[in-house]
Amino acid sequence: MTPATDMVDAAAATARAPSLPLVPSQRSPDAPAAAVPTSGNFGRHLRHVLAENPVTLGALLVFIGLVAIGILGASIAPFDPLASNTQDALQAPSRHHWFGTDQLGRDILSRVLVAVRLDLAMALGAVALSFLVGSVAGSCAAFFQGWTERIVGRVVDTIMAFPLFVLAMAIVAALGNNVSNIVYATAIINVPFYARLARSEITVLRESGMVEAARLSGNSRWSILFRHLYPNILPAMVVQISLNMGWAMLNAAGLSFIGLGVRPPTAEWGIMVSDGANFIVSGEWWIALFPGFALMSAVLCFNLLGDGLRDIVDPRRRT
Repeated sequence: MTPATDMVDAAAATARAPSLPLVPSQRSPDAPAAAVPTSGNFGRHLRHVLAENPVTLGALLVFIGLVAIGILGASIAPFDPLASNTQDALQAPSRHHWFGTDQLGRDILSRVLVAVRLDLAMALGAVALSFLVGSVAGSCAAFFQGWTERIVGRVVDTIMAFPLFVLAMAIVAALGNNVSNIVYATAIINVPFYARLARSEITVLRESGMVEAARLSGNSRWSILFRHLYPNILPAMVVQISLNMGWAMLNAAGLSFIGLGVRPPTAEWGIMVSDGANFIVSGEWWIALFPGFALMSAVLCFNLLGDGLRDIVDPRRRT
């Protein structure tokens, strides 16, 4: 076989070999579009994950229930959560008051239901703010490196040097104990988690071929970061968001428990547990039990939901 024949055979083999998929900016106009997961595929994958993992399904149902209760609010509460009646004070759970009453005669079930909206709103606001700041800062630090990485690293190390709950206490004590400051304090202590996660994920992706391919296609550095790299870290971020929701609710409730959170007579789980703690010794256990159980259920729901969310949103795990 002659060298010319070898060259022809090699060229034919190359033509038959499957080519690597192009990024959107590299694909020629005549090339067929890459297969994109459809909503039907995602629906089948979602049903498969939930069927294989009943714990995730249970956590999802609890989360939907919490959201529904938070939206409906006081409309489903059997009594006015702020109305006090000294004649009904410290009543044990009964058919009339399912969760009993507190020291002021307020219905505990009504207060537990109304508190869902406030606790969810504070946790969601804090997590959204910390995710936005932390993920962007960590991504920029890993991609641009240099002074950006040094500044972000020093800020994150400074925050992590403090006991996080103590730092939240100091922020709220300095700014004042209202809902906005609780959200800011909770967001600040959670920023390092997102910054470190984003930095590690972007560092791995930065060494992949997609960055060089996007750069050769004429994309700017900002476009490469936020159009090609940032979307690929969102599955890991979603899991972190789910876990942080539980931590944020615990942090807000803890601040209220020690008197630095939401002010009475607002219905909030941390305040209710704090009020009931003084009556446990005298036998009125229900005042602290039911709001504490509601807080525990919500935190456990978000923790269990985190593992299932990774299987649901990560395209690499889809069958």
